[in-house]
Amino acid sequence: MEVEEAETRRQQSSSSSTTTLVILTAAFLPVSLLIASVFFFNNNHSIIHGFSPPSSFLTWSSNQAAPNLPNGSRHSSSLLEKACAVTRDPKLEKVEASLAMARALIKEAAATLNCTTASSALHQDSDYVPFGDVYRNPCAFHRSYLLMEKMFKIFVYQEGDPPLFHDGPCKSIYSMEGLFLSFIETDHTNFTTNNPDEAHVYFLPFSVVKIIEHLFHPVVRDKAVLERTVVDYVHIISDKYPFWNRSLGADHFMISCHDWGPRATWYEKKLYYNSIRVLCNANTSEHFNPKKDASFPEINLVSGEIPDSTTVTSSGSENRTNLAFFAGRMHGKIRPLLFRHWKEKDPDVLVYETLPEGVSYQEMMRKSRFCLCPSGHEVASPRIPEAIYAGCVPVLISRNYVAPFSDVLNWEAFSVQVSVEGIEDLKEILMGIPEGRYLELVRNVEQVRRHFEVNDPPRRFDVFHMILHSVWLRRLNFRIPS
Repeated sequence: MEVEEAETRRQQSSSSSTTTLVILTAAFLPVSLLIASVFFFNNNHSIIHGFSPPSSFLTWSSNQAAPNLPNGSRHSSSLLEKACAVTRDPKLEKVEASLAMARALIKEAAATLNCTTASSALHQDSDYVPFGDVYRNPCAFHRSYLLMEKMFKIFVYQEGDPPLFHDGPCKSIYSMEGLFLSFIETDHTNFTTNNPDEAHVYFLPFSVVKIIEHLFHPVVRDKAVLERTVVDYVHIISDKYPFWNRSLGADHFMISCHDWGPRATWYEKKLYYNSIRVLCNANTSEHFNPKKDASFPEINLVSGEIPDSTTVTSSGSENRTNLAFFAGRMHGKIRPLLFRHWKEKDPDVLVYETLPEGVSYQEMMRKSRFCLCPSGHEVASPRIPEAIYAGCVPVLISRNYVAPFSDVLNWEAFSVQVSVEGIEDLKEILMGIPEGRYLELVRNVEQVRRHFEVNDPPRRFDVFHMILHSVWLRRLNFRIPS
């Protein structure tokens, strides 16, 4: 009898969870992709290849609960409000009103042709004004960035203890996961708040790298440690605070640079399907969703120290005697193809698994016109920011990869993208780029570098702030009914 009752409760719980997800999908699926609508204001193609920019944001009035939802009384028309049986929340309404104002201002800026002459005080910036082809819409980005600096508030849950929470790796290819946790915890900026009622988003401060490092057994290889840690943490904060249940996790975000970052969120379905996942492994074949998830760069800080190479002036194009360069281990599905065609076979396309003795990796990048950035086990590669630091045009060779900050940056303006099928024609493709076009790519690489630089403390427009801006944009893309 007890077994039957337990099974009945389990089925009811499963049914309830499924219903909740269906309700969220019904409520949020029609929401316009703000980033596409804004940063493609005058374009006909999508922000990420394969996604068409919806037009509903362009006519989204500030009093709508969500675009394309039925009009009518706010107390009776929203399926989400009925399901959750929430009462009016004046604090939430205040937060949503500020976001509605931001949407309107960004939409206005998207139509501005010249940010530097705009009359609005929001465009006055003595530090840096985005311009040129490296941005999808520089005016919209600048307005959005300044609004983020002025308005954006993040509440960091304090539950959990180091090293699994509030701590992360600050060296190796996973360093950005730890650096972000460190910067957001020490609050070098004014983005965090101790008042959760004024927050726009809520940060889940667990480290996938630390969970695996301390709990995962390399022989047993039981990934249940990820499930238990992440699921238990979400249960703790959802029982203690109302914010997770209020939005079904949609205004919460996590960050991970580990290959298993996406997997870590799978065990908590609202985290997987609803929350903002900021991932290095931004692989659409593993259900990375550019409409709600954000891609950020994998930066390898070998010693844990921030090297001068992130800010040094690179060599001029006249000193770059190598056409293309790559050095790295053979793993994943793409690099074996690269090695098969090019490993130590051509004096112009220099591909090594191990560099010859006495040859400097950084110097080779500074002497090369193009730096090859093939995916390995995961789609991201630390060679992308390394190439940018060296002033070398990155050549992205990947499948299903959403490049970092693609909602703002126009990657075609400062990189070359080669399909996996085009690897054998790599030399022909690169040599076919006219000199004028190459010099334009180099200038754009120099311009965009500030967005990939790591600084301690963080500086405006650097990689830390670009990550925050990606989260800010995704929060602008939906409204939580009060």
